[in-house]
Amino acid sequence: MPTLRDVQNRIKSVKSTRRITSAMEMVAAAKLRRAQQSVEQARPYAIKMEEMLSNLAAGSTGEIIHPYFEEREIKKKTLVMVSSDRGFCGGFNSNIIRQAIHWLSENKDIETELVIVGKKGNGFFKRRQFSIAEYYGDWGGSLDYDKAKTLVNFLTTRFVLGKTDEISLLYTRFVSMAKFQPTLEKYLPIVPPEKNDESKSGGTADYIFEPNAERIYEALMPGYATTKMVTALTDSFASEHGSRMIAMNAATKNAGEMIDGLTLDYNKARQAQITKELLEVVSGAEALKG
Repeated sequence: MPTLRDVQNRIKSVKSTRRITSAMEMVAAAKLRRAQQSVEQARPYAIKMEEMLSNLAAGSTGEIIHPYFEEREIKKKTLVMVSSDRGFCGGFNSNIIRQAIHWLSENKDIETELVIVGKKGNGFFKRRQFSIAEYYGDWGGSLDYDKAKTLVNFLTTRFVLGKTDEISLLYTRFVSMAKFQPTLEKYLPIVPPEKNDESKSGGTADYIFEPNAERIYEALMPGYATTKMVTALTDSFASEHGSRMIAMNAATKNAGEMIDGLTLDYNKARQAQITKELLEVVSGAEALKG
């Protein structure tokens, strides 16, 4: 049976934990607002980039050929998995790791490798029998554009040189402040854009390309690959902060409930002790009278 001092110490400990989780929740909320702004800025840019590539395809004189479009026999697949560097974010990392394991089991008959973003994913897979081609950590929960470009250059070079035949991107898509969805997308090869319905019906605008659509397409493709990766990273970082905010909010509420329960136990034990002491005093007084 714990003593009153033990219960008091336990209450102090839980109160200290609640202050920490509350502070972490506020920090995560502040970071989430900034990350959400980054997502809102990145997505329209990616959409406009796809529209531009579609317009270029419509204005091209023939089939556009680019190394990023090359479809070949799949002998080796690469999975880029985006996790977080820090924990305390609920099921964020466990969900993405579960999806990665599912992808690896589906492709067990083909040679596979992992490119991992984030310490938590790397910490999980490096202790297991999986091939890790490269690891990128220490993001700090925010986008590092230079590091993102380094990642894109590594992936595109690996694909163009034939070291891998298909690259997939696994990340957590930011849907709303309380909803985050693990998403698996094909990164390379890129599906060549087709002429839109307007261009097929002759209703599209007549663009003049200088020098020509093919040359412009060649210059835009590296930027498109970078944009696609940056969009995925910003989504993932926003989802991480959102998951941490929700997890810390739940931890703070649970700590409050635990404090209420411990306080009730403390009051009951204190009342029982006072009652016991009163009975001892009364019994002693009655014994002296007798």
